[in-house]
This record gives sequence, C-alpha cells and structure tokens, in this order.
Amino acid sequence: MHPELRRDLWVALSVATVGGLLGSAFGHPVTGVSVALGFLITLLFVKLARLHRWLVRGRPSPIPELGGLWDEVIREVHKGDRASERHKERLTGLFDRLQAAASAMPDAMVVLTQRDVIEWANPPAERLLGLHAERDAGARIVHLIRDPAFGAYLAAGDYHEPLILKGPVDPLEVIVQIIPFGAREKLVMARDVTHVKRLEEMRRHFVADVSHELRTPLTVLQGFLETFADLADAKDDETRSAIALMREQVERMRRLVDDLLSLSRLETTPARAHDEAIDMAAFLQGLSSIAVALSAERRHVIEVEADGPDLIGNAEELRSAFTNLVQNAIRHTPAGGTVRLSWRADAVEGRFAVIDTGEGIAERHIPLLTERFYRVDSDRARASGGTGLGLAIVAQVLLRHDARLVVESALGFGSTFTCVFPSSRLKTGSLRSPLSPSAV
Repeated sequence: MHPELRRDLWVALSVATVGGLLGSAFGHPVTGVSVALGFLITLLFVKLARLHRWLVRGRPSPIPELGGLWDEVIREVHKGDRASERHKERLTGLFDRLQAAASAMPDAMVVLTQRDVIEWANPPAERLLGLHAERDAGARIVHLIRDPAFGAYLAAGDYHEPLILKGPVDPLEVIVQIIPFGAREKLVMARDVTHVKRLEEMRRHFVADVSHELRTPLTVLQGFLETFADLADAKDDETRSAIALMREQVERMRRLVDDLLSLSRLETTPARAHDEAIDMAAFLQGLSSIAVALSAERRHVIEVEADGPDLIGNAEELRSAFTNLVQNAIRHTPAGGTVRLSWRADAVEGRFAVIDTGEGIAERHIPLLTERFYRVDSDRARASGGTGLGLAIVAQVLLRHDARLVVESALGFGSTFTCVFPSSRLKTGSLRSPLSPSAV
C-alpha cells in the first residue's frame, strides 16, 4: 500500500476513533463517529474543489498543496501533463518543419477538405494556380480554377493520370495531379511544365523540318539510282548489286521520313477536324484487300468479321493506324498462317482487333511496343522493312480518337492487337446485319 494512502487511512481512523470516544463521553458514540466522518468528507470535498479549480485554470497556476495522497495524485497529473506538453511541442515543431518544407517546394500544393474546400496552400500555388493561401482559404477550389477540364477531372474521381492546364498567365502550362488521403481529403499538386512543353514543341518542329528537307535529296537519289540501273554499262553483277542495295536503303530512308512526317502531322494538327461516320464493314473489306496484296505469294488466310454500330473518326488517320497493324500481322505471320480482322461494338465500346497466328511477342516487350524506334528484334525488323514507328503512329492516332491499344501475345501463340473505342465514338442508330466471318 502507498505510504501516503496508509497515512491518510490512519488519519481517518484516528479522527473516527476520537469522535467515537468523545461521543461515548457524552453518551452518543455513533453521533460522534458521524460528526468525525462528516468532517473528513467535508475536508475531502474542499481538497477536491481546489484540485478541480487548479485543473480548470490550467497548468500555469500554482500547484495546490493538499497534503497526503492528494499531493501524489497532483504530482502524477503534473508529470503526465509535462510529458503531453513536450509531445505537443515536438508535434508542433514537426508540423512547422513540414509546412516550411512544403512552402519551400517549387511545386504548388493545395490541401482540400471532403467538400473540395481549400484548407491550406503553399506560396507556389499563387503563381501556378492563381490561388492565395490566406485570401482563398475556405473557398471551393472549382470557384477559383474555372477551367472545365479541371472541374471534370476533380469530379471524376479517377486521378491515376495527371491533367495539363493553362496557368493563370500565358504561356504558363502546369501539370496537375490529385492525391486522395485521409478521410476523403485531397492533395492537389501542380508543376510548371512550360519549359518541357516548349522543348517538345521544338523537337516536333525540328523533326518535321528535317524530314521535309530530307525528302527532296532522297527523291533525287532514288531517281538517279533508277537511271543508273537502266544504263547499258551497268550490267555486271557487282554494279547491279551495289545499285540494288543503294535503292533499298534509299527506299528505307524514304519510308522513315514518311513515318516521321505522319507522326509530326498527328502531333501538331487539331483532333476531330475531319471526323466522319465510317462504314466499318466496307472499311474492313478494304483492309482485307491490303492484307491480300501484302501477303502475295505467302498466301495467308485473311478473315473478316464486323458487327455493331459504325465508328466516328478520321478515316484517313484510322486507315493509316489499322494498316500498320495489318502490315505487322502479315510481316510476322508465317506463310499460310491466318490473320483475322474483327470489328465488334455495343452500347459500351467498340473494338477493332487484328488477330494473327504468328510467332508472338515475349511479355517483357509488350509495354514498350508503342515507343518510337523500339523493335522486338532489330535485325529482323530492319530486314523486313520496318521503321520502328508504326505502333507509335497507331498509339498517336488512338489518342486522338479517345481510344487505347490493348496487346495480348505470347511466344509461339500469335498476337492480338485491339483498338478499344469509347461509346462516344460510336454512331448511334447505325446497327446493321453483322458481316459474318469470311475468308479472303
């Protein structure tokens, strides 16, 4: 038992004993004990009231001296209070350092509540997003950033991909990413990408300019080589072989230049400028004719099937993208193999697929296929005439049509390249009798 508690119990027992003895002296022992206990209880309440007053007034007030076990209780409370104060100071210091670090960052940071109200913002948020930390605290962010794209991005709830916005002053461009945290709160981060976008724009113009400049000398070289091949003194095997090799390399460079120009046009011209409804059954029949011509003596089996609404898009761009997929399928499928062209659409999405029975692609290559100049097998791709830009063109065309490319493949089991279009790209009311699978 605690010594102070033992002492207080002895005091209480002594008071009760003295009260009983005094009561016995006057003939009322019980009354004496009651009076003594009442005195003790009154004293306890007085000390309790002083303790309560000290707790309510706060810790800066002097610690009351209540004696006995009360002083032990007060000391323990005071000890815990000092520990809490030290912990609070550490947390406050940590919070201040985190806030100072966030304020020193070059990127904008904005903390939103569950209702998308601005709770805190660092200084760069004013330059990149036009938000002022003190002035705009408590306001809904959509009332201050009025770009419809940002409002749709915030409301959609899918923040896996960032959003590029125009900054509050021209020509500032920022990339915005929203990160959910806590109880449905959000952290909005924005970074200045003006310099990066400018460099990208310079790169596109450089590639376009260089490609245009290369076209003329390549055409001249190709013309002279064709002339040399027809000359009478160019009949020996060595000369013919050299001229044939030069013509082959010039043709390869011409295809590369054409692909670079195609990419440049896709990156610099506005999307949806020439959208139209495309009769997908007739479109696939045209692609199958291209596949037959590409197959030639290799005699691939070309199958075609189409079912569902027509597609809305730029027919020239889509023909270029789909032809690239068909060329790849023919190029990498052994003679006599099967290449199937399929269009299926419903109320949710449309899917154009090129399915082949070729050699297939190892899984590690699939995520990199749409990168420029990426080749699964460089030597084989060059020998077959590939430029390494075909799938990059496909990806860019699909991006302009709000679509995505899905690749399924395994070594030895062929490949399936599927272009998935949203329902907004389907022509309503264009349902027709499906084109049954047919071999060409």
